[in-house]
Amino acid sequence: MLVPSEITLFIPYKADTERLSVTAVWQNMGGQVIQLDRFWEKPVALPTQKIAIYGNDTFSLVVAQLFALQLISPDNFLLTKLSPIWTKRQIHTQSLESITDNLFPAFIKSVVPKQFKAAVYQTKADLLTETDGLAPDTQLLISEIVAIEAEARCFVLHHTLKDIAIYEGTTSLETGKDFIQDFLDNVPDLPETFVVDLGYSSIKGWFILEFNASWGAGLNGCDPEKVIECIIAATINPSEFV
Repeated sequence: MLVPSEITLFIPYKADTERLSVTAVWQNMGGQVIQLDRFWEKPVALPTQKIAIYGNDTFSLVVAQLFALQLISPDNFLLTKLSPIWTKRQIHTQSLESITDNLFPAFIKSVVPKQFKAAVYQTKADLLTETDGLAPDTQLLISEIVAIEAEARCFVLHHTLKDIAIYEGTTSLETGKDFIQDFLDNVPDLPETFVVDLGYSSIKGWFILEFNASWGAGLNGCDPEKVIECIIAATINPSEFV
């Protein structure tokens, strides 16, 4: 198992509170952390050990390309491939140009993350205003609207839950742990590491909300020390660093 003392962590120069807490744990465990300002340029002093990345999408993808690194990310369509046993709602994808008025209201987000604001849209006109300028074939993820009383963030490594924390609302976290472990035990072909957000409803119980990458997801209350391994595993280095 790799540990921070064997890896250099790259984070954005303008780090937020959560990334700074990861930095503190990383350094306490003997690792080096470099904050990159002009992250599209390689630093003068290149690291001589493996690299891990923890930052926003633009930062992480550019740095990964610059250093020929591979980032582990969940399949953008993973949510649509799951049984309703896990999602507790109807979810499908279709193109922006194929949207019809009778679809609304609906929760809609882009399949490729963050192309526009993920939200409940009441009308087609509302959606078209928000997506103005996007290509007609932009793929959308469309979900049935469900009432959410609580939300929890989970960091996962090798089908094992590393940490879970409620970041919105209140409910029993123990039942959330049972649900996500049941999911991990019964759903094959998941990434080596990822972050999954859960929703809770007193009617539906726990369900999968969305997936994110360990290299970019905020902690949302999770313990940085418990999820360090997830952040490390999310960056694959070239063979010469292995």
